[in-house]
Amino acid sequence: MEPIRTGNSSASNSSRTDLLLVAGAGLLWGTGGLSGALLISRSGIDSFAVAGCRLAVGGGLVVVWLLVTGQLCNLPLGRHSLRRLGVLGLLAAWYQSCYFVAVELTSVGVATLITLGAAPVLVVAAESFVGRRLPARRTAAAVAIALIGLVLLVDGPGVDGAGTAPAGALAALASAGGFAAITMLGARRVDGVGALPTIGLAFVLGGLVILPAAAAAGRVAVELDVETVTLLLYLGLVPTALAYVLYFRGLRSVVPGSAALISLLEPLAAASLAALFLHERLGASQMLGALLIGVAITAVATGPGMFTPRVRPRARPGRGTR
Repeated sequence: MEPIRTGNSSASNSSRTDLLLVAGAGLLWGTGGLSGALLISRSGIDSFAVAGCRLAVGGGLVVVWLLVTGQLCNLPLGRHSLRRLGVLGLLAAWYQSCYFVAVELTSVGVATLITLGAAPVLVVAAESFVGRRLPARRTAAAVAIALIGLVLLVDGPGVDGAGTAPAGALAALASAGGFAAITMLGARRVDGVGALPTIGLAFVLGGLVILPAAAAAGRVAVELDVETVTLLLYLGLVPTALAYVLYFRGLRSVVPGSAALISLLEPLAAASLAALFLHERLGASQMLGALLIGVAITAVATGPGMFTPRVRPRARPGRGTR
C-alpha cells in the first residue's frame, strides 16, 4: 500500500513564495525614500503632499489597470468588503500623514526609528493578545535585536540635528500603529477581493483624504515636467502600489509579526541607496546596525511559526483512504 501524498510540498513552496513577496515589498519600500526626496527637491512639493500623491497615483494606476482589463466591474463588492476597503484607505492616509508629521516635528532619522521600530512590537503584541499567549522566545529575541540594529542604522535619535519633540514622537507612534493595523487587517481575507483591487481602491480613498487637506494648506503646488511626472509615477507605482500588493499577497501565509519584522528591509535598502546615489557614507555603527537587522530577519524567517498553519480538509465520512 502506497503512502498518501499530501499537498505539503506545494504548500511549502507557496509559503516560501509568500516570504519572498514580503521581502520584496520591504526592498521596494526602501526606494520610496530616495524617490520621495528627489521629488521634493526637484518640484518643491511639500512632504505631506507627497504622502497623498503616492497613495492617489499608486491607487489610481491600479484602478486604471483594473478598468482596462475589466476586473473592476466583476468585483463582488458587498457591504463587508466595502467596509474593509474604507478602513484600509483611512489607515493608509493615517499612517502616511502621521509619518510625515513626525518627520517635520523631529527628523527623518527619529521618525523612521520610532515608526519602524514600534510597528513590529505592536504587531507581535497584537498577535499575542489575540492568541492569548506570549510570543515565542525566538520572535522576542529577533524583535530586540532588530530594534538595536535600527537604532544603530539610523545613528540614534537626533541624527539630523533635530530633537525628539514629544508631539513628533507621538505622531511617529501613531504612524506605527497605522502600519501595524494595516498589517493585521491585510492578513484577513475577504472572499472575491484580491490584493490588487484592495490596494487600488483603498489607496485612492487614502489619497483623496490627504490631498484636499494638503491643498487647503497650500502644500500641493507642483510644476509638472517630464522628470517630476516620472518621479510621481515611480513613487506611486513601485514603492507604493507594487510593494503593498506584494506585501498583502505575502500575508496569505506569513504571520503578521514576522512580516512586520521582515519589512525592516526597508531601512536597509534606503541606507544602501543613499550611500550609492546620494554618496552618504555609512559609519561603523550603521554597518553593525544593518548586520543586526539582517540577523533578526534571518532568525525569524528560518524559525518555526513563520507561516500561518494551513487547515487540511476533513475526509468525508464513509470514504476510506489508502
